[in-house]
Amino acid sequence: MYPDHTPHVPLQRAVEVHQPTPLPPAVAVSAPVVPVQPGSVPAVASIVLPDGRVVTGYAINPAQPEPVTAKPAVSRTAVNVALGGVGFLAVCGGLILLTSFIAALTAFITQLIILAAVIFGGWIAVQLFSASGHQGGTTVNIRKATFKRNHFHG
Repeated sequence: MYPDHTPHVPLQRAVEVHQPTPLPPAVAVSAPVVPVQPGSVPAVASIVLPDGRVVTGYAINPAQPEPVTAKPAVSRTAVNVALGGVGFLAVCGGLILLTSFIAALTAFITQLIILAAVIFGGWIAVQLFSASGHQGGTTVNIRKATFKRNHFHG
């Protein structure tokens, strides 16, 4: 703890005595003092100081904070009803969205079918009207039979 070359001499300390300083008396406020009888007589406490003096006085009860108002507990039934309502609304919203999606998909497929029918029908009409529009008379050979000018030659 101490180095070997340092001589160890115990230090002597001067003892200082502090005397209490008296406080000047407090200035009285001009509010009237109304004597009130306490509800119960407080207990008197006495303390013996180390120098033999006795100090007597009233015990001061520590100030207790005001009680905190307890929050009412939320019942499980109320929580379950609230959660059930939220879930029900979520399901209803999802069903409305699903119904709207199905209706839109059905309308889209219907329009595709109508478009295909119009295009295919137009193609058929072009084929029919373009084949017969260029020739004045028709010659048809069926099993070596020839139809010419409404006469059969066999």
